[in-house]
Amino acid sequence: MKPARIAVICIAAVSALGLALVVRAMGNGSEPAAPAAAAPVETRPMAKVLVAAKDLEPGARLTEADLAWKDWPVDQVNPVFITDGATPIPPKPAPTTASEKAEGAVERVAQAATQLAGPGAKSDYLGSVVREPILAGEPIVARKIVRAGDSGYLAAYLEPGMRAMAIAVTVESAAGGFILPGDRVDVVLTTQNEANAAGVDGGASARAKFSSATVMQNVKVLAIDQSTRAADEEQAVVGATATLEVRPQDAVVLAQAKSEGELSLSLRSYADTAGPSGAARSPRGQPHSVRVYRGGDPEVVVTP
Repeated sequence: MKPARIAVICIAAVSALGLALVVRAMGNGSEPAAPAAAAPVETRPMAKVLVAAKDLEPGARLTEADLAWKDWPVDQVNPVFITDGATPIPPKPAPTTASEKAEGAVERVAQAATQLAGPGAKSDYLGSVVREPILAGEPIVARKIVRAGDSGYLAAYLEPGMRAMAIAVTVESAAGGFILPGDRVDVVLTTQNEANAAGVDGGASARAKFSSATVMQNVKVLAIDQSTRAADEEQAVVGATATLEVRPQDAVVLAQAKSEGELSLSLRSYADTAGPSGAARSPRGQPHSVRVYRGGDPEVVVTP
């Protein structure tokens, strides 16, 4: 082959190679095709609903650990639920049938009761008393709790089988006003003996004798006047009555003691509240029976 032809073939091969490299470079420099846009994900608006963090029994007093906020779809929030108020709840459509109107009337009454409580912080409901059983995760509704100050609060706060009884007190007979709701006290009765004592010379002394005794011990103070809970940082409460939590049989003792003399409350230390609670004596006039064994035969002796 002639040298000229060989040179032409080499030049053509180099040109073809260079053209291929140029085309490849132009292909790599082009912008990539945009990916298909992802379909938008529809998110349901959520509201914060106050629910029970654990099973709650009637009579339980709500604490921080008993309550929790739970995300709830806005379209499923019942008007009687307690929310934090951050998300507005749209009103339900107007009822059309008679049954829907009746249900709507019940819901409106329940919603009005809930609105009296109003949405707010969890702390607004601390100290409330459970009226009906509430399961863990169940929304808190106004009809199942009694907030402090509401009617029926004291009856709900009472322990099962216990009674509430009020006695008159003064600043002096109530430890200077330092007795607060929830404290434990002893009830001391002071009576005056009208019988005159014989003097040293055999004559009668006009000086009256007084005697004091503890009639109730380690009983809980439910309220001072109508206050069932001391205000924040309140150190003393001065009132005219103190409501105590007693057993039914102890209420008889306390009622009798009220008619016999002056009652005073003695404040107990927090470290001294684990002892027995209740009456320290039996009602006066109630007979006592003692079983005495004589020669192996039992005999019941009744003493006044």
